[in-house]
Amino acid sequence: MTERAWDRFFTEQDRAVFAATGFGGQPAWGRRPVLIVVDVNYAFCDTEPLPILESVKRWPTSCGERGWAAIPTLSKLIELCRHRGVPVVYTTSSQRSDRWTEGSWRWKNVRLTGGHDAADGVEGSTIVADIAPRRHDIVVRKDKPSAFFGTPLASYLQMLGCDTVLVCGATTSGCVRATVVDAFSLNFRCGVIEDACFDRSEASHAVSLGDMAMKYASVVTSRGTAEYLESIPTGSFELPTGEGIDERGTWY
Repeated sequence: MTERAWDRFFTEQDRAVFAATGFGGQPAWGRRPVLIVVDVNYAFCDTEPLPILESVKRWPTSCGERGWAAIPTLSKLIELCRHRGVPVVYTTSSQRSDRWTEGSWRWKNVRLTGGHDAADGVEGSTIVADIAPRRHDIVVRKDKPSAFFGTPLASYLQMLGCDTVLVCGATTSGCVRATVVDAFSLNFRCGVIEDACFDRSEASHAVSLGDMAMKYASVVTSRGTAEYLESIPTGSFELPTGEGIDERGTWY
């Protein structure tokens, strides 16, 4: 049996309890998936793949080189979705210049206020250029961890006729998990793409994947996800036309 990221953190009793209670099912996928790329921006990745303890000196929320390690996988999945006509939804943060909308974030990280928005002249909420949105993609800006909280995301998914969300990005234990829990609560079939997610904490990444695998989602590899996406008929979705938007997607 292939070892999973969380195996070294779950105790024997944990595994016995999950087995006895029936958690960890693998539901069948739907036929109308949407890829949700959560917060793969410079505030979480830095502008270059630096070791995390060096990177957080510049960007308090950075996951350092762990974010950059996931970029090639993310890029391949995004391009495959575009090729198949499967919608790609990006999320990133939305904050007022006076930082008032940070709200409760100010209570949990003393470094964020006044130091989260930019470094080296780069806006932290800018999605990493290597996987930047294009004209037919969708960008949702959010204030809180879940991509659903206070955003029109659920209505967009309804308009697309989505039945399955495939979630990747950052951080596994934070915004990815919050998004998955809300998607599960809205009765979407949920997949979390393990090698396309990252976190600043190795333990939090692994345990969160395990927790989601037991209760809320199928935790899958990018390879398995690609095989699933290849099965989706092209032209299944009515995507944004992209009219009036340049190819770089600078509209967002």
